[in-house]
Amino acid sequence: MLDARPTTVHAPGSPDGEWWRDAVIYQVYPRSFADGSGDGVGDLPGITSRLPHLAELGVDAVWLSPFYRSPQADAGYDVADYRDVDPLFGTLDDFDALLGRAHGLGLRVIVDLVPNHTSDEHAWFVEALAAAPGSPARERYLFREGRGEHGELPPNNWESIFGGPAWTRVPDGQWYLHLFDSRQPDLNWEHDEVRAEFEDVLRFWLDRGVDGFRIDVAHGMVKAPGLPDWHGHVSMIEGSETAHEAAEHVLHAHADGTEVERVDEVTGSGNQGPMFDQDGVHEIYRAWNRVLAGYQGDRALVAEAWVEPLSRLARYVRPDEMQQAFNFAFLATLWDAAALRDVITASYAASDSVGAPTTWVLSNHDVVRHASRLGLAVAGSRPNGIGASDEQPDEELGLRRARAATLLMLGLPGSAYLYQGEELGLPDHTALPDDLRQDPAFFRTGGAERGRDGCRVPLPWSAAEPGFGFSPTGRTWLPQPASWVAYAADAQRGVAGSTYETYRSALALRKAEQLGSGGLAWHASGDDVLDLVNRGVRVVANLGTTPVRLPADALVLIASGDLVTDGDALVVPADTTVWLRA
Repeated sequence: MLDARPTTVHAPGSPDGEWWRDAVIYQVYPRSFADGSGDGVGDLPGITSRLPHLAELGVDAVWLSPFYRSPQADAGYDVADYRDVDPLFGTLDDFDALLGRAHGLGLRVIVDLVPNHTSDEHAWFVEALAAAPGSPARERYLFREGRGEHGELPPNNWESIFGGPAWTRVPDGQWYLHLFDSRQPDLNWEHDEVRAEFEDVLRFWLDRGVDGFRIDVAHGMVKAPGLPDWHGHVSMIEGSETAHEAAEHVLHAHADGTEVERVDEVTGSGNQGPMFDQDGVHEIYRAWNRVLAGYQGDRALVAEAWVEPLSRLARYVRPDEMQQAFNFAFLATLWDAAALRDVITASYAASDSVGAPTTWVLSNHDVVRHASRLGLAVAGSRPNGIGASDEQPDEELGLRRARAATLLMLGLPGSAYLYQGEELGLPDHTALPDDLRQDPAFFRTGGAERGRDGCRVPLPWSAAEPGFGFSPTGRTWLPQPASWVAYAADAQRGVAGSTYETYRSALALRKAEQLGSGGLAWHASGDDVLDLVNRGVRVVANLGTTPVRLPADALVLIASGDLVTDGDALVVPADTTVWLRA
């Protein structure tokens, strides 16, 4: 039986606060959402045609991954022109039409900004390669002389996030830094022209009417002075270790509700190495905050910052910096009630200390979908993609846990992000042929990392159509598993208990009960149970194997799966979350 004595850990806020404090934001990965042209690659007109789906689902805003002009060496995260749409996705007129349609449906629009690096086809880098060492054109990037007798060795020992060295040598002998692919040279953010350029890019899109920006690699950009060697493990979005270790550190540090700050003595960063989480990034975001403040309508910045401990992450959302920062410690936590309780409690302690919302997320375009992660033997572990020869998730178990995890997340105060297709229960494509993979991490590691293609497969809209209705021609840039016929949107819409209808109902309840601006109080519970109350709603998540009896007078609002009747009581089975009227 559930305990009735709650302990408050987060006080409710105002339901009339800024929109981003409690918004549910849906990530659209443009090349895989919907194809309007028929070439098999998603585009802006395709997105516009499917916006009613998102309005019906009940989200508040849309985040668009990059659609800028790009050679697509890293699926658009290698930007050649920050002020134009790549022809693969459409035109600026198509973007304006999308923005107008979204606003007409009551949806705000956030666009991606990639400030750590450009494409090697960006006009600045083309100019830099043509210029001499020491020229002003090269000062916009991080060119350095090599080490060794003839400069034949890289300037330091940094490694690329995607595998291999983080330096590439050019014909005149200098080296340039690229923390990602060699076609993504890092910018020099100590350069005034770089800073001015990106403030102008912000204004370009703000003037068009966007509601905010998701900042890629927000903890990057500024590097430690002198670019010193580092002997730690370089890993970030695409590598599971740092994110998982960050979560582990948070849990251990916060078991008693307090926080232990761990700072690297050499770099001054939160154990991220000399290339990440340098204090200088915050000056950039204070300047950007001032740019956004010059526009009406509560424009927002959200940080993609894989940093730890949580006190370091909270620095990104101080009142004069960004509005949101993804809570990756939550995403990286294993399917364990005690661990989740600790990271949730610690997250509120950190974000409340700076007056910011906690921004929850379970899946995105860089990680294995949580419907697959939670079906692994170590539920919630973070593989770098899953291939046919790797451990295969238990698809049924993963989906059951994913639904439970999502209902837990949506019951928490703060903002939440959904990744396209999770409302359909999509798993990763775990048997994608290697010869079809496109992620640079797969190639730079010689296949040791499967990469992120498995979570980027085009969505299934219609069960009976070729390509499941993704494109009018049936073409898809990556193949869809045949089993996805059961996940198609039209196969779930209007079907009671389907994943889509569960999401839609949960989002409607969340809005009606004002849970996003609510408070959090924990009830004492068993080792495998999370039991909390938020405003008038009690959220009970059973992560164990022992069924949990509900109070006799319990009024169930929604459940992630079927409940069981035991005599005169309802019982919450394993891997199930339920919302009750408190």
